[in-house]
Amino acid sequence: MRRLLTAAIAISLPACGAGAEPVPSDEIAGTMFVANKRGASLSRIDLATGEETHRADTCENPHELSVSPDGERVMVACYSGHTAEIYTTADLAPVEDLDLGEGARSHVALWLADDRVLAGAEGSGAIVQLLDVGGRLMGTFDLATGDVGPHLLAVDVERNLAWGTIIPTGEVVLWDITPGEMSEVTRAAIGEQIEAIALSPDGTSLWVSSNADSVAYRLDPMTLDVQAEVPTGQVPIRLAMHPSGDWVVSSNFGSGDLSVIDTATDEVVRTIPVSGSRDAVQVTLVFSEDGARLYAAETANDTIAEVDFASGEVLRRIPTGPGGDGLAVTD
Repeated sequence: MRRLLTAAIAISLPACGAGAEPVPSDEIAGTMFVANKRGASLSRIDLATGEETHRADTCENPHELSVSPDGERVMVACYSGHTAEIYTTADLAPVEDLDLGEGARSHVALWLADDRVLAGAEGSGAIVQLLDVGGRLMGTFDLATGDVGPHLLAVDVERNLAWGTIIPTGEVVLWDITPGEMSEVTRAAIGEQIEAIALSPDGTSLWVSSNADSVAYRLDPMTLDVQAEVPTGQVPIRLAMHPSGDWVVSSNFGSGDLSVIDTATDEVVRTIPVSGSRDAVQVTLVFSEDGARLYAAETANDTIAEVDFASGEVLRRIPTGPGGDGLAVTD
């Protein structure tokens, strides 16, 4: 793996979300990282002040983010290239550039709890597993020629299992990601435009959703059999699992709101309004580590809506760089 050669300069900047100003909070602390896909950059935001403290230039079209287990580094998947780039969380200094193979177009790269990296290579039809930041390759599993790789991934590290969504075919795929023994276990066609995915904390339920049908599906993780179908808001493009596993929430691109699903009853128990419009281009959704807040990326508005989960109140809108989308939050 080559070292990062391009200059990704972290500098102190004022936040510049369109039409939004930083709003401090007396009760909220922590740090948020935002991949600005139109701006080809990564932002570090102090949640106590709502202000952007650093910004680094990245690859074009940066997408999903993942923080290392020790909290010291953050990784961004390069959707228009073939790398996953790693920066320090303290000041966004460049650390490493992991090469995922020609044409990889990785939308997601996950830093696993055992310090492995698992990346989806959507463009080249593969999943790529890397052991560490030093770049020691543990294995690549190539799909059949002409297939598309996973857009999003969910992982059970202890069982060496990974699940991915294949948008064009509406499939969910289960892989064994044991180092050196990677293989496909099974796959199933679930619906049209299956994109979002979330695994319950105990690994017993897998949730995916259809952008076309506005339905969330609960699957048996091992067989991929559909166990429940739950109507959501329009275009549930992302799913976020509450740390307790009691709820899974869909980010509804088409209706600009959130559907809160009770995982015990498989029913939508609340709808949380955010922008109320598809014009905001609401996409990525993540919980704070304690589950008290939700952060929804309003990509067209260059803002992140901070939502109190208990009340459903939008507490504030935090400015980002151009096209803020991929999110990671540390308390």
